[in-house]
Amino acid sequence: MKVRRDDWGIPYLWADDADRLAFLQGRVTATDRAWQIEVERLRAEGRLAAVLGPAELPWDRFARRARLDDTARRCFARLTPETRRWVSAYVDGVNAGLVAADAPEFAAAGHRPGRWRPWTPLGVFLVQHALFGAFPHKLWRADLAAALGDTALFGPADPGGAGSNAWALAGPPATIAGDPHRLLELPGVYQQVGLACPEFDVVGLAFPGVPGVPHFGHAGGVAWGITNAMADYQDLYRERVRRAHGGVSVRGPAGWQPATVHIEHLMVRDGAPELVEVIETPRGPVIDTDRRTGEALSLRTPSRARAALGFDALLPLLRARRTADVVAALRVWVEPVNSVLVADSTGDVRSLVAGLVPVRSARCLREPVPAWDPAHAWHGWAPAAESAVDGVAVHANDRRAEVADLGVDFAPPHRARRIRELVDAGTAAAAIHTDVRGPVLRDLLAAASVSGSAAALRDRLLGWDGAMGVASVEAGDYAAWRSALVRRLHAHPVLRPLHAPSAYDRLFAPWTDPLGRIGVALASVVAGLGPALCAPVAAAALAEAAAEPSRPWGERHVLAPIQALPGGVPTAALAGDTDCVLATTSVPGVSDACWRGPVARYVWDLGDRAASRWIVPFGASGRPGDPHYADQLPLWAAGELIPVSMR
Repeated sequence: MKVRRDDWGIPYLWADDADRLAFLQGRVTATDRAWQIEVERLRAEGRLAAVLGPAELPWDRFARRARLDDTARRCFARLTPETRRWVSAYVDGVNAGLVAADAPEFAAAGHRPGRWRPWTPLGVFLVQHALFGAFPHKLWRADLAAALGDTALFGPADPGGAGSNAWALAGPPATIAGDPHRLLELPGVYQQVGLACPEFDVVGLAFPGVPGVPHFGHAGGVAWGITNAMADYQDLYRERVRRAHGGVSVRGPAGWQPATVHIEHLMVRDGAPELVEVIETPRGPVIDTDRRTGEALSLRTPSRARAALGFDALLPLLRARRTADVVAALRVWVEPVNSVLVADSTGDVRSLVAGLVPVRSARCLREPVPAWDPAHAWHGWAPAAESAVDGVAVHANDRRAEVADLGVDFAPPHRARRIRELVDAGTAAAAIHTDVRGPVLRDLLAAASVSGSAAALRDRLLGWDGAMGVASVEAGDYAAWRSALVRRLHAHPVLRPLHAPSAYDRLFAPWTDPLGRIGVALASVVAGLGPALCAPVAAAALAEAAAEPSRPWGERHVLAPIQALPGGVPTAALAGDTDCVLATTSVPGVSDACWRGPVARYVWDLGDRAASRWIVPFGASGRPGDPHYADQLPLWAAGELIPVSMR
């Protein structure tokens, strides 16, 4: 077994067979990302509060109630013998590497890493995607309906799953490029890696704690990349619970049905232990209670219902030689549901949807539904879409024909249209990644009746091209006006009923906070409320923004990554905005700091893999103080890429 590192500390691994390579990948991951993967293990098991204190209790309660660790165990048990052996080899490597783990966070937390179990990688993967789907938006819609009686005002805006881009150019030689968008965590959620053995030679982006390269890879003759398909595959059911004789039953379509129940103990650092009641109904685990109605809410997911995540696809992906091999491998994928672009060295390019989406009533896609109503049962799975690409394909979380019937919360079409324009113009991939031209609320600005400095600001913004550049004063002024507009709309009497407390757990506050939701759905809210109401509010917001000193966008829009433990956080001024191709997300009205953005960028060249390029926000190492902890950050912030090293 051999480990070679390039100038950026990125590991390229070699072993004599796939199992030994999995062991080596696990050991190297434990060396490079020990604290990160320990945190993910604790999150999967719902035990993070025992190490980091009461602030982690909301997550731990959810992880226990949603039965993440038990789901991982069940999914592992259903894997093929070959996949189980391969995943177990990875776990053995992690455990071997953690023996010598000395990341400074362990000392700061007074904690030593625990032992991984064979199914822990599946739990880590579940942690990354448990809140990735649509169900938290259904909680928001329930709050919205209770407050306003209607949900149409906020449209299909999605603060949690949009921003990713991928595009493919048919060849030969074909090219796939893209930039997945997620929470900007430090260390980063993706890990650049090379994996080689006599069977295959792949470079790609791995999840620390998960073997292989599930989402983005280049195997020499074939390459693939994904975006969130924005499919809705998670349902919430309203459960009426009855307790009698020490047991729990719930009302189903055929009457009262038994539910399983047990108590789990949560240990809390610097706090009292807590008991968590874990209930599972025939629909799924109870994850929360509606505090308005008293009904329990159960969560039904394909991974729990089928006891499968799709890990049996991971080894075949590494062994793929042509597009057909990738398509065949992903037929067993379960969740999350992804839009996939695949290309090979013959010039064949395919677009497909990978994952399971249940067939059920349209109401299930919008809100929690009554468990006792048979109309909301699942009836099989939506057919998988696959098509050949002739010319150019663009995926940007948008509503396309192959995904239109799978969900309701799609990204606005601006990014997809803009990428296609740039591709058609022959723009280089790196320049597409970093395009900062965004939509502007021009009609509302023009409708605002103002004078003096507010009128001067309005006129400057109407003449501005919408480019959210770091040095752009107009972009900074637009952001100041937009935030003032959001706050004033939030305070408007028409929307004041939204100030009522949410009926759901504070874990879901990022989805149910009305100020934040107005910010991320601003264009839809403005359209829904209409110009008669919004124009005076926009005028007042212009006056407010004009009274502030102008600042470039980069002084407002700074990197704000998430860390499990506070520490020295590298920062940078960032270009882009939520609706730009460079989707560096902030929440207008709450903060202009960027907490979500491109967690990697890649360009896969199918004519010459050595010409491929990639970048991550921080670096290969998760250890503070390491030379490769954040050495890619300046290049990432500047929109540059580094070579994939093949020597």
